[in-house]
This record gives sequence, structure tokens and C-alpha cells, in this order.
Amino acid sequence: MTIHNQAASTSTETAQSSKPLTFERSAEEIRRNAQWIAGGVNSNFRMNISPTPLVFEKAEGPYLFDVDGNKLIDYYLGMGPMILGHNPQALSDAVTEQMKHGILFGGQSKVEAEAARLVCEMVPCAERMRFASSGSEADQAALRLARAATGRQIIIKFEGHYHGWFDNVLWSTAPPLDAAGPADKPVPFAGSKGQLPQSIDGLEVLPWNNLELLQQRLAKGDVAGVIMEASMCNAGAIHPAAGYLEGVREACTKAGTILIFDEVITGFRLGAGGAQAHFGVTPDLATFGKAIANGFPVAAIAGRADLLDMFVSGGVVHGGTYNSQPLAMAATVATLKSLTPELYATIDRNGTRLMEGMRAVFEKVGVKAVVTGYPQVFHVAFGIDGPAHDYRDLARSDKKAYVAFTTALLQRGVRALERGAWFMSVTHDEAVVDATLVAVEGAVAELRERGIL
Repeated sequence: MTIHNQAASTSTETAQSSKPLTFERSAEEIRRNAQWIAGGVNSNFRMNISPTPLVFEKAEGPYLFDVDGNKLIDYYLGMGPMILGHNPQALSDAVTEQMKHGILFGGQSKVEAEAARLVCEMVPCAERMRFASSGSEADQAALRLARAATGRQIIIKFEGHYHGWFDNVLWSTAPPLDAAGPADKPVPFAGSKGQLPQSIDGLEVLPWNNLELLQQRLAKGDVAGVIMEASMCNAGAIHPAAGYLEGVREACTKAGTILIFDEVITGFRLGAGGAQAHFGVTPDLATFGKAIANGFPVAAIAGRADLLDMFVSGGVVHGGTYNSQPLAMAATVATLKSLTPELYATIDRNGTRLMEGMRAVFEKVGVKAVVTGYPQVFHVAFGIDGPAHDYRDLARSDKKAYVAFTTALLQRGVRALERGAWFMSVTHDEAVVDATLVAVEGAVAELRERGIL
């Protein structure tokens, strides 16, 4: 299946102009919409963006077009899903064709079976799978299976890892260091007001990339499941230490604990088989979302057949009105069939070029910055000496300077996430990378002149 975007990705035109871009109309729209929508946005993760949350009119390839008339090179990519770029023709055709046959059946469809077959063929752990509508839901299903299969209650998660916004997992995702306790024994920190304090029951938080601590805890034999990002991409594209994932796999197997990889970000982005194929370590269960359907609300849980079959005969409940909705399944099939070796080679080439180019800009002007991760998703941080080993290393970076950097980039026509993550698509070609590096150089020069960097 070929991918064709209505806007040619080879265009050398950029959103950059000689004058800084302005976003007054977006700010006005947000203020007006706030009378109906709390804060003018429908997710807290879209709030408090500098200089304002943006309102868009359309998107094509690597570009977004906002209500102020700005054309922006986009590295948000919908917070990660748009690996094919915006509005790819293959997806549009598949969804339009499915629309002729129905939107929601309250039953099964051929297209969902095709999507499931592709997932099981591509993902190493996927002997069986189920679809869901969001990564948060898929993670809840995985935790429920782990507890049901083992008869145990305790789940271990790791500091800085995000597994959805529900009360029982929104702990220590981004704790302030002065409230996080000792590094080897983190104090669980709630992520939201209104969160049930007792929702921490059955959950324990450990530092990531410390195999010895995890081995010691699992040796007690009372842990149902360990859930983690196989590479810590939500917070900072932090690599697992050498031998860490293999050691976790061995320790979980020895303790009879279910190992869960949260691949909502890494799945179908680090490669067709996700992080587990990339690193060669197979979990018992894995959850997926984002790049699985290039912007459609699709998630999945996959893993060992005996575990997934507990939804059938083991008394474990899993439901959802919109699970495997046919339009979303058509998008899933179109996306997964588009994830060719050539696509990943293209992203690898251009993503590597962007990472290396940014490092060169920072080094040239003496800015202390770390660019780390993968060509498909990488992370930029200011003020730290080397690649982070865990959340606490990353938490010491200069976040205010980085927000100033993304604001200066936006004014030059490049939109990048303020938390440091950069997502690449197949439509981010050499010309787009070149334009981005020009913007990076200009933004860094401005911030140096202002004394921020």
C-alpha cells in the first residue's frame, strides 16, 4: 500500500518568515471556547502551552495550518500517533470506503479480524489480542489480567513512567524531587487532586533501570505484575541499561510475575514489532495505541493466549462500546500495511540527520544539551551533562529554558512538544529537516542573546 499526501513532502517551502509568527487568533479562539469547554481544551495535556494553545484548520504531511494562517512543521504529530504524517491518502481511502458499509455494528466485522491478524503477525508477544479505545483502558485491562492470572494483588510501576490517567496508575509520573523521597525507595506521589488516596493500594513504585532492587522485590513472590515502558519515551527517550530488560524478564519468569510492556508510544514506532522486537525481549502482555492507527482512537492489549483467553473463560471482564469500531479498524489495517521496511529506513535516515544536526548546533554555540533516543522519537534536554539513566536525572534539566526554546521555534514555524519529545513521520523529509535546523539555529541564537541559554 502506497502512502501519498496531498501536500508534497519534498516541498522546500517552510512556515518560517522573516518576522516571528504570531498566534493572536488562536488565543482569541481559546478564550471564546472556554465558555463551553473547560479551559478551551479537551485534555489537560493541551493546556498551558507557550504562548497559547493553538487552534488548527487543517493538516497535511509534516505540516499543520492554524487559524492565524501559519504553516507549521509539526513534531507533536498528535502526541505521537501520526507516523505516516497528516492525512495520508491510504488512510483516507480506507476509512471512506468503510463508511459506505457502516460506522458501528454492536457486533463483529471482517475488518477487525484483519487488523487483529496483522497485530498478531507483527508483534512478538501477540498470540492473542483485544482492541480498546485508549491506551489508558488497555493498561487497565492488562493489570486486571495480571492480577486474575496470578491471584496476587501487587503491581509494580516505575518512577516517571506513564500508564494512563486513572487513579490507580497516576502515581509518580512526574513527582517533584523534593517530595519523591530517597532514590532507592521512592515515595508515591499522586498526579492529580481528587485522586483517591487509597488507589495506591496494590501499587508500588520503584526506580527504573535498577535491576537489583527489582530482583529483590520480586523475590518475595507476591507481585502480580510489573508494568513499564520498555524504553522510557513518554518522559525522555531514556534507554534501558545494558541487560536490564533481559534481567527483568528473567526475574519475572522466576517469580511467576506477569511482565507488561506499555508500548502505547513505542509500539509500531520503534519498528513494526515495537520495542520488544527492537530489544529482543518478549513480555507476557503488551499494550498499544497511537501509531497503531495514525490518529484514530485505537488501542490494543496483546500477549500470551492463556492470559488473553481469561477474557473468555476466566471470569475477567473487558468491554467497550467503541472497541474495534469499523472506521477505526479500517484505519488500523491501512496503517499497519503501510509500515514497511522502507518507511522505517526513511524515518531512520531523516530522524538521525535531525538529531545529529541539533547536536551540532548546540555544540557550536556551547549550549549544554543532550539529544537522545531514537530516530523515530527522541528527546532534547538542556542543562544536563549526559543521557539520563532514570526520571530523576531528567528532572534536573532546565525546563524553563526548554519552554523558551520551543516558543522561539514556534515563532519560526516549528512546533515541538514542551516536555522535550520529538516525533518523526515518514513525511519529514530532508527539506523539512533542513528548515527545522535553520529554525533551531535561529532559536538558539535568540536565547543566547537573551541570556536564557
